[in-house]
Amino acid sequence: MISKNLSEEYEMSDKQLKNIVIVGGGTAGWMAAASISRVFEGKINIRLVESEEIGTVGVGEATIPQIRLFNAALGIDEDDFIRHTQGTFKLGIQFVDWLRKGHSYLHAFGPIGGRDLGLIQFYQYWLKLNGQGKVGPLDDYVFNSVAARAGKFLRSANVPNSPLSNVFHAYHFDAGLYARYLRGYAEKRGVQRIEGRVVSVQQRADDGFVESVTLNDATVVAGELFLDCSGFRGLLIEQTLKTGYDDWSRYLPCNRAWAVPCKSVEPTTPFTRSTARTAGWQWRIALQHRIGNGYVYSNAHISDEDARQTLLDNLDGEALAEPRQLQFVTGMRKQFWNKNVVAIGLSSGFLEPLESTSIHFIQSSLAKLMMFFPDHGFNPVDIAEYNRQVQFEFVRSRDFIVLHYHATERDDSSFWRQCRTMEIPETLANKLALFRNSGRFFREGEELFCETSWVQVMLGQNVVPRRYHPLVDVTAPAEIERMVAGVKGVHASCADAMPGHDAFIAKHCAASALTSNKMA
Repeated sequence: MISKNLSEEYEMSDKQLKNIVIVGGGTAGWMAAASISRVFEGKINIRLVESEEIGTVGVGEATIPQIRLFNAALGIDEDDFIRHTQGTFKLGIQFVDWLRKGHSYLHAFGPIGGRDLGLIQFYQYWLKLNGQGKVGPLDDYVFNSVAARAGKFLRSANVPNSPLSNVFHAYHFDAGLYARYLRGYAEKRGVQRIEGRVVSVQQRADDGFVESVTLNDATVVAGELFLDCSGFRGLLIEQTLKTGYDDWSRYLPCNRAWAVPCKSVEPTTPFTRSTARTAGWQWRIALQHRIGNGYVYSNAHISDEDARQTLLDNLDGEALAEPRQLQFVTGMRKQFWNKNVVAIGLSSGFLEPLESTSIHFIQSSLAKLMMFFPDHGFNPVDIAEYNRQVQFEFVRSRDFIVLHYHATERDDSSFWRQCRTMEIPETLANKLALFRNSGRFFREGEELFCETSWVQVMLGQNVVPRRYHPLVDVTAPAEIERMVAGVKGVHASCADAMPGHDAFIAKHCAASALTSNKMA
């Protein structure tokens, strides 16, 4: 993601930018500050404006494996990071009651099965045997699922030709502590934090570019490139530049959430849990010092008070704070980069945290910004391509989230009946039609979620193909059965050899106790 060569080349340009202003802190602001300071190594002035008066949204505590690339690019030690953020490890997401009440499945990281035979993916052989009633659920053939259900964790080990050689994992962590951790990292590399609340924004008269922001103490902070990390309000990208917003409520009707931490219980699960409720779904994220919980819901189908009580009634332990409500509209900005303002994080758009994409979108936007980093010319061709690429990732990720709602058998509430029968995006409809016909799936371009993710969710929610790939029948039935059974056996034995999740954390990265249980 981050190239030191960019820093060396940048020094040679006489059109280089000298001043970047980041408006807003939190996870988005400090990820931006940390990554840019890492790239430019003091060759550019970076200032971050944030106010202690303005809180941050802490729903991004669960991540996907790409976060490891971000941390590694910064040179962050994983154990140190886990200790400082009260973190735990994540092997996937468990979906409870999404297909129907009483049913669950895992969307786990990593490959399905073992090695593919020729051109045919493992799950195609599973489809054939599943149709004959000769195999168990797909979860039994995804290594991370097997390990997650057993409560096990181990980093990738030097065990050739074994699932243990490449354990795909992500993290659960306290978003506020992660921002604090990155703040320390960025400030050591010269980033200046300015305390204050933006009260006005000044634009150039000729082209509308933002030239400075004025704070509540009359401080003026001028810059050439502005990163809007101000959250849902989009202080620069929307309130100032009137960029516009694509509303996706017709596909994703949830528009509110209650969030509350509760006391921890053991064992600490190495997976996120998402449980479908009457008018939405509830998240459960186990950290070392607490469990993060929230109910994402549609207020057209349940009252705020009933949603709040539903959340409190379904906690594992005592609530540690009063529930906090968030209001949002799912969708994305019509432009993510407008003039000299780039929206990063919630200011750029919002997809529910159902598949833990919020922090990834921050990371991905920053990576693309480095690819298209401007000089004083702010080339419109580069800006247009940046917008196209970010939009593509948002739209295709939206389709994946919509799949979870639409592919359901639930008929017990008006919310689920609406989701089952709603019109879905054509891009999603095409994927479902192809898979239902013969189990085929093709990843398009650089869309975030790959074949293994789509296949696990579709099969987990009973989107079953009418037939398997015809090339499966080239392999003798007995060989297929031996191969599939062998994968199940190897996964079970390797998971059995792993330490428990809590035991691994205790040995390598246990955090010290916090003096406060305040939720980030």
